[in-house]
Amino acid sequence: MAPPVVSVVGRSGVGKTTFLEKLIPELKQRGYRVGTIKHDWGGFEIDQPGKDTWRHAQAGSDVVVISSPHKLAMIRRVDAELSLDEIVATLPALDIVITEGFKAEKKPKIEVVRSAVAQELLFGENDLLAIVSDCSFPVAVPQFGLDDATGVATLLEGTFALRGS
Repeated sequence: MAPPVVSVVGRSGVGKTTFLEKLIPELKQRGYRVGTIKHDWGGFEIDQPGKDTWRHAQAGSDVVVISSPHKLAMIRRVDAELSLDEIVATLPALDIVITEGFKAEKKPKIEVVRSAVAQELLFGENDLLAIVSDCSFPVAVPQFGLDDATGVATLLEGTFALRGS
């Protein structure tokens, strides 16, 4: 069975990654297997020019994997962007997957809003599971402070009946 997927969304620079850096360890401390997926609108490179795996890809390999005793990374060429569900289907067994981005996907969303960047929401309350912000909004959605990873983790546990490994 696929794990629940929650997308952390918001405008650029509001603190999505900073909040995830608090939420992930909170979930890990509670015993959950957590996966994250970052959406990138442009192209990206995780390989270094001149390194062996980069050279493999430059030579035309469709899939390049690098493995060590503690990490494994795969770079796979695709003809078109995969859907979030297609990506999740390739992951090992997890209790929850949290994305950063993927605003267009029909997944529960936690919107991060920092008043120094914006004072309005990108999504309506029907699209939101929660709001993480330094200000409040007149919507019937749970709202948490920018540092309240504990509260958001508790919400995720209750919403998805998470079971740790």
